[in-house]
Amino acid sequence: MPKLMLDGFTVIDFSHVVAGPHCTKILAEHGAEVIKIEPLTGDLSRMLPVHREGRSGYFIQHNIGKKTMAMDLAKPEAQAICHELIRQADIVVENFSPGVMQRHNLDWDTLEKINPNLIMCSISCFGQEGPLAHLPGYDWIGQSYAGILDLMGEPDGSPVFGGMALGDVSTGTHAYAAIVTALLHRLRGGSGQHIDISLLEVLFSYHEMNAQVYTSSGGEMVAKRAGSKHDMISPAGIYPCKDRYLFILAVNHQWEALVKLMGREDMLDDPRYMDLATRGANKKEVNAIIEKWLDGFDNADHALKALQQKRIPCAPILSIPEVIELSHVKQRGTLRTINDPIFGEVKIPRTPLRFSAFPEPPELIAGTLGQYNHQVLSERLGYSAQDIDKLEKSGVIISKNI
Repeated sequence: MPKLMLDGFTVIDFSHVVAGPHCTKILAEHGAEVIKIEPLTGDLSRMLPVHREGRSGYFIQHNIGKKTMAMDLAKPEAQAICHELIRQADIVVENFSPGVMQRHNLDWDTLEKINPNLIMCSISCFGQEGPLAHLPGYDWIGQSYAGILDLMGEPDGSPVFGGMALGDVSTGTHAYAAIVTALLHRLRGGSGQHIDISLLEVLFSYHEMNAQVYTSSGGEMVAKRAGSKHDMISPAGIYPCKDRYLFILAVNHQWEALVKLMGREDMLDDPRYMDLATRGANKKEVNAIIEKWLDGFDNADHALKALQQKRIPCAPILSIPEVIELSHVKQRGTLRTINDPIFGEVKIPRTPLRFSAFPEPPELIAGTLGQYNHQVLSERLGYSAQDIDKLEKSGVIISKNI
């Protein structure tokens, strides 16, 4: 079997919950040896559902392929172990609030002296510097500060948020990209370096037009909550159609195809709908025409088929169970099965990164708390059984079958 693409690289992972663990999961899935350092109580995600036999499906999803260790980083003996591991490593990933790593003698200034070739990636809500850097933050805190949640919801209602880790997962993916870029730089003769990734900045970059439009218009054009339809582009949004909702987007030649499909060729010569700008300014009229047309179908499937035949971008708004049962998802294996020896089968999203030379991700499992304490300490650092026993009895390390 060929080696995986990141085989030979070692990662020391101090991260927890989602953003950092998602980054290191991708590294593990492509062959890197990831040693995950947890506190004695375990990663917080071990407490999240679903649980079987004391094991968390949530933890398994985000930590497959990692060698788990558990230690009290407040103790000098644990810090010494980490320093020894980092001396041999290529990458360190952490997502504590700024200052936590420094309090445990694991900050960049300390680690670069131990390993000048080290690539260290720090993930946080606000970044390592700035007036907000000291504050704790999670995904939705980053979305709030980045102007994401302000655009979610009905125009005259409260902002709303979605039940998914949009910011954490995307920030973890950006961190992965930054790490691989830094590795390429190092392989070309460059040095190690510290990478500073913040949820706020990743999420702010998702404004593909909102920031530019505001600044370029001198503040005249401000993106606002628009509910189920786009604030500036039309048609673009969610439309009711009998038994479900559809998303329809028609720009450029797709607008002409939609107008002809609706039997409204007169709109092609109407100055109110001549281009994106005029259609956006008259979006209420455009949306009303589309909704009336959709109302003429017996069901949403017939409307979808008509739109898709004309190659007009559209989609049904699917629930999670519907996505899982979608034939396209099944054929591509978008949902993969992890066979955990304690939990049993766990179905999780497959990595979206697909490579022709490595078409399938490796079979991986997630470690129990401190499962690899003995192996890593003895094989990597040469600790004796007596040394390890002493660390356990003094509360420096711990292992539990969870």
